[in-house]
Amino acid sequence: MCCAEKPEPIEHTTLFVGTYTDGTSEGIYTLRFNPNTGSLDSLELKAALPNPSFLAISQDNKFLYAVQETADFDSLGGGISAFALKEGVLEAINHKGTGGAHPCHVTLSEKGQLAVSNYTGGNLAIFDLENDGSLGGRQLLDHKILDTTKAAHVHKAYFNNDGLFAADLGLDAIHRYTQQPHGWVPASQAFLELPEGAGPRHFTFSTDRSFLYVINELNATITVFERGSGGQFTPIQTENTVAPDWTGAKSCADIHLSPDGKFLYGSNRGENTLVIFGVDQENGKISLVGRTSVKGDWPRNFVVDPTGNYVLVANQRSNNITVFKRNIEQGTLEYTSQFEVGSPVCLVFLN
Repeated sequence: MCCAEKPEPIEHTTLFVGTYTDGTSEGIYTLRFNPNTGSLDSLELKAALPNPSFLAISQDNKFLYAVQETADFDSLGGGISAFALKEGVLEAINHKGTGGAHPCHVTLSEKGQLAVSNYTGGNLAIFDLENDGSLGGRQLLDHKILDTTKAAHVHKAYFNNDGLFAADLGLDAIHRYTQQPHGWVPASQAFLELPEGAGPRHFTFSTDRSFLYVINELNATITVFERGSGGQFTPIQTENTVAPDWTGAKSCADIHLSPDGKFLYGSNRGENTLVIFGVDQENGKISLVGRTSVKGDWPRNFVVDPTGNYVLVANQRSNNITVFKRNIEQGTLEYTSQFEVGSPVCLVFLN
């Protein structure tokens, strides 16, 4: 009787880490992640940059883009940097101002554009990308003029086949844009409104875009929107992210679906947990599975590794990245290890 062959070990993958540089960190780092054990090692500084708090890598792995979350890149605010990614080395291509203070998120489209969310600036910057990966012309979408009673705080944008979506934490809305020959303009459904004081921060779509999941920073909730036949989104459910008896600070940060779409995860700063929900594959609604301590303080961005077997959390205030083994069937998380990094705030795996 022949022995069963052991599965081939998976090669290690590269994790890029964006940080705040007001402490021990100096910019963008890489770590080596072992998907067989869940361990991290080999910390390397790849680019010295002020506050590269959010990163995005092109699908072909040729380019990396990093915000400079400052107010003094130029007279208007923060900056965005383009790098060529060659055999693990970052080579600066160019840097441009984002047209607003404290850019906190960057995202790429499949059609050669990039969007930067300017938190304090209250606007959204859209850049054309040249063939060499450099930042080209810029369009600014100003949220401040859309509402004079609140302070606009754009926190995340995302391109898909329905257009461009942008979460505005200050205006309690997801803004929608559609592309015209002269640039991006408000879509027919210009806003997805959320309750007063919700503070929508990050969001994620189901694979077929039938459902949109929004994590609200200020009232610690997740709101589920359903996409209608005409492309309009309607809220169908809102659930709390923190425990009912939690009385401390509530400040949600990030949200992600598992690769199979069966589980939804959200980070709770203050309670310092990841909340886990099961997702009904028919109606998109969520049901609580539980909460897991992040083994750190102030969890920001987190990421599911490419295998779907691990979740890695960037804990800003405790200066560590924690790793959890994910139960594929139940969605639950088990702590495995951690790695010390100064003020980590963004985690992105090389594709």
